[in-house]
Amino acid sequence: MKIGLYSITYLGLWYDGEELTLPQMIDRAAEYGYDGIEVDGKRPHGNPLDWPTNRCRDLRRLAEDKGVPIYAVAANNDFSNPVPEVRETQICYLRELIRMTADMGAPTLRVFLAWWGVTRHPRLASYDIPENYWPIVHEKFSHEEIWSWCRDALVECAQYAGDAGVTLALQNHKPLIKDHRDVLQMVREVDSPYLKVCLDAPLMPDRSTAGIEAGAREVGDLQVLTHFGGEFERRADGSIRGFERNDGVVGEETERYYRDFVRAMNAIGYEGYIGYELCHQLPVVNGRTVGIEYAHESARMAAEFMRSLIDAEAPVGSEVSR
Repeated sequence: MKIGLYSITYLGLWYDGEELTLPQMIDRAAEYGYDGIEVDGKRPHGNPLDWPTNRCRDLRRLAEDKGVPIYAVAANNDFSNPVPEVRETQICYLRELIRMTADMGAPTLRVFLAWWGVTRHPRLASYDIPENYWPIVHEKFSHEEIWSWCRDALVECAQYAGDAGVTLALQNHKPLIKDHRDVLQMVREVDSPYLKVCLDAPLMPDRSTAGIEAGAREVGDLQVLTHFGGEFERRADGSIRGFERNDGVVGEETERYYRDFVRAMNAIGYEGYIGYELCHQLPVVNGRTVGIEYAHESARMAAEFMRSLIDAEAPVGSEVSR
């Protein structure tokens, strides 16, 4: 696998400070040893309203010249809204993102079925408000009806993707999707060669060794994109400890299940990107959320952490294992 940096890390949402521009983020990715970048499809980074074709191609050349090509764009779409006009605006948004993805030279656009979004109040991001109103908006509609709206939208968008030579990667992300089986069901129902899978380990409800192996095996060659997350600290011996943080509480360590995931990806022959994303509430120190330096250190250690796992699990006979 190759290691990517997802630009949501530097969107200025989760740390206390300003965003990096995409050219600035490209420089950071190159400095920290990433193999490529994924552009988040919203302001201030990748909203297609801000990225006409010429500007996309300029960014593509810059990224390639720095040795960190744009390997994916990430949509923040929601096809589940009960209001048809809202769903239609989301289809328009995704069609424009498909155009932008092609112009940036990226083969893949990450998509959701449903997405509750984030709010900024007063500066930093929060999931709380949209997570709470999503059930209210959908409470009068059955799962089957909501599912059909999402399927119809994806069928249409897969046609646009095919016209542009872009592959859509459906992520195993809440709230409508529970696990990889839901992703695979939707892919089967859409039945397009331009819709594939983005299976992410942190989003799997069963992260046991057996659960990860089974998920990877069932997804198989449909896997075209994946991500990892969390936070990191350096131990006294120089190694890096990875861990999760949920609602400010330090939780499960990540090394075991990421090692299992890398091994499972090797087993199915996946050689694409695994992108680092920092997209959750961060520590508060002296009454203030940490700043961009925390994001810098997280991105730097994330690349080292994942590189060590990939190297350790490299198949015998591969370039890395030599």
